[in-house]
Amino acid sequence: MNLTEYVELWRKGQRHLAASSARHLDSLLEHHIIPVLGSRRMNSFDHKVVDDFIRTMETMGTGTATQSNAFDKLSTILLDAQRVGVYDFNPLDGVRSPQYTPTRASIPTPAQLREIREIGDEKFRLLCDLMSGCGMRNAEAVAVNINNIASDNTYRITEQVNQTTKACGRLKHRKPGEYRDVPLPSRIKQEIECYARTYGTIDGYLLRDPRDPSRPFQAYLLQNQWQRLKRDHPSIIPEGIVLYSFRHFFASQCLQLRIPITDVADWMGHKSLDVTFKVYRHLMPGSIASAASSLDLALAA
Repeated sequence: MNLTEYVELWRKGQRHLAASSARHLDSLLEHHIIPVLGSRRMNSFDHKVVDDFIRTMETMGTGTATQSNAFDKLSTILLDAQRVGVYDFNPLDGVRSPQYTPTRASIPTPAQLREIREIGDEKFRLLCDLMSGCGMRNAEAVAVNINNIASDNTYRITEQVNQTTKACGRLKHRKPGEYRDVPLPSRIKQEIECYARTYGTIDGYLLRDPRDPSRPFQAYLLQNQWQRLKRDHPSIIPEGIVLYSFRHFFASQCLQLRIPITDVADWMGHKSLDVTFKVYRHLMPGSIASAASSLDLALAA
């Protein structure tokens, strides 16, 4: 059996994947893994073959993020093969995985954020507030529901609008029914309630598809408005600022308030703390200076 044949069987067992994750997996298989390794016999894999695969991606100019993702998926497949007895050794033993280091996030200042939110329509302002004030992803923000206000200072994120199905579904990196609670600043709570009073809701949802109110509001509509705003207001939107910068603003403010990075990672829904640390480590204020000062006080006591 070659890798292509094994993957066809293995892929049928990945029924737990969300639609977006399944699409990402299939893309990595189709464009990166199968073209290079598809004809290779399963019993011929070892650490040298995997190392060669990584070097091939490097030679082809594949981005480090894609290299990391492709290696991760290939590793999952080979470890599954080891589990079922194809190998009596670990075919990944000794392999050094591709190292992906995210670039530093571009973050607007509070003054820039205020200017940017004012140039959009009422939907844009609401979504800007949810991303910058609660740390939501844009797909989560467009699924905002007034019934998810869990308390005066807590919003419960339970779903997001899936890019593939165009319907509300489970959260990224979460199983069906799982949720995460995030801080709800009083001003954001007031914005949600004011929008609901002004425009009404459908089953608690504030935003719906303008052409078909029975369907959720789509994240691409937010992206379309963002592109228009960038074109029409180049002096207001700084170079490098993207929609995701609103979410970065949330993380930066939390870390500057010395909120533990573990809490920030949980609120943002990151799969691992390593992701949060790589993106936002430089925002953690004066950790060495603070440690030195605290230790000096303690030693002098």
